[in-house]
Amino acid sequence: MRTTFPHSYRYLLALALVLPASSAAADEAGPIVRADTGSVSGVRDARAGLDEFKGIPYAAPPVGAQRWKPPQPTAAWKGVRTAEHFGPRCMQRPVYSDQVFHSDGMSEDCLYLNVWKPAHAGNGKLPVLVYFYGGAFITGDSSEARYDGASLARHGIVTVTVNYRLDVFGFLALPALAAESPAHATGNYGLLDQVAALRWVQRNIAAFGGDPQQVTIGGESAGSMSVSALMASPLSKGLMQRAIGESGGVFGQRQPALRTSAERQGEAYMQHVGAHSLADLRAMKADVLLKACGDEGVTKFGLTIDGELLPRSPTAIYEAGTQAHIPLLVGSNSQEGDWKGLFDDKAPTPGNYRAAVQQEFGTNADEVLRVYPGRNEAEVQTSATALAGDRFMGFPSWRWMHLQYEKGDGPVYYYHFEQPRPARRDGSAGPDAGAVHSGEIEYALGNLDGNPGYAWTATDLRVSAVMEGYFANFIKTGNPNGPGLPHWPAVANRDGGLLRQAIGADTHSYVDRDAARNELLQRVDPDASL
Repeated sequence: MRTTFPHSYRYLLALALVLPASSAAADEAGPIVRADTGSVSGVRDARAGLDEFKGIPYAAPPVGAQRWKPPQPTAAWKGVRTAEHFGPRCMQRPVYSDQVFHSDGMSEDCLYLNVWKPAHAGNGKLPVLVYFYGGAFITGDSSEARYDGASLARHGIVTVTVNYRLDVFGFLALPALAAESPAHATGNYGLLDQVAALRWVQRNIAAFGGDPQQVTIGGESAGSMSVSALMASPLSKGLMQRAIGESGGVFGQRQPALRTSAERQGEAYMQHVGAHSLADLRAMKADVLLKACGDEGVTKFGLTIDGELLPRSPTAIYEAGTQAHIPLLVGSNSQEGDWKGLFDDKAPTPGNYRAAVQQEFGTNADEVLRVYPGRNEAEVQTSATALAGDRFMGFPSWRWMHLQYEKGDGPVYYYHFEQPRPARRDGSAGPDAGAVHSGEIEYALGNLDGNPGYAWTATDLRVSAVMEGYFANFIKTGNPNGPGLPHWPAVANRDGGLLRQAIGADTHSYVDRDAARNELLQRVDPDASL
């Protein structure tokens, strides 16, 4: 079913053009809110009708003896703490050129969150979004402009963004860490940070006008993987009522490591940096530990089936139907990957494609080539792009959607984001060929104006108004549909496929028949069911 955009979008477009950015200077006295550990003062933007609080500590600094421990309660303070600037970003190496941070430097002392709320919202009844950034669990920060919460707050939502530990500081697993843990668990400290932030929300968000019983968790890439893991975790049960996942899930090639494997990785890292004990590691300087993460031969740190936050693999938890039974909005983009990654600078000829697939998939190569054919160079580029994107984030998102649809008790809304970003204003790059990985963030959160590097068009603004409208409605009700938006049906079997929503210049529902691709990847890239 195709739906044309109504005339009401002229109003939405005009609104997007004239509303001030969240960085507008305060023009009223700063608001003060009493949290459980002390009062905080923020910034009031009367023109936008918003209050903003940045850099609120939700846990104690994980430094010294607290390094590689679950987050501890933050100390209470007297008087009013200023919360007008982002806290430090967590320890991380520079990885992606498109990240622009506005944080107060970088530090292990980084467990801070930010709140945007409608001004004078004091009845504790507004819906809440808690959003986790992406960055492969090795980089990212809540201060990036694309995660700014002001636009959604103008929809009557209390928006929260959260810092969580990364890389070796967030995901090191060691037998010695398991031995000192009351739960005999190790790893996943970054996810435990996220749980601590959700518990902070339960205790405090009513003071900011939010309803602790109307919490949506959301995120992109690693943030989306986090959401899928939190839905599986017994530690976060009851802390959220809805979930949004943008391009990512802890399935397929993104599944968490077995604890034994993660502990071996941790021991190899400890040997690499010359530490002889956990005490040695905790005594080492943070920048030394961080630099070693980029050394040749050091494996990237990530999620672990730790025995506590994840007592079993997420696949097993979802298949058993013991995950959170809440509405889910999830999807991926039209160009999550690039065909060039398969070819090592070789031409995309059918012969080179077959050789690359055979090297990657072995005895499964012929089956892969039937589903992702490459009979000429144009088809090779199309199929290799689809294959790369599916393996990267398309399949994990599909697997999460499918398991929740089959085993969950709640509606699932499945999208395919198709709007390519336009050319860069400085002429350094033309329009993207498709919707690349992470390219939907600014559209979904209403933050195109926070990324002035692109020459956004009226179509981009219109697509953003639609996608943000879907997100806002889902955060409020668990259903993305609302007045003036193209209808988005929940996932259901229809004509040999599943209903899905294409979001782009032509937003419409359609029957997705890519099950053969995903079922093939489920066989060749299986996720463990332990």
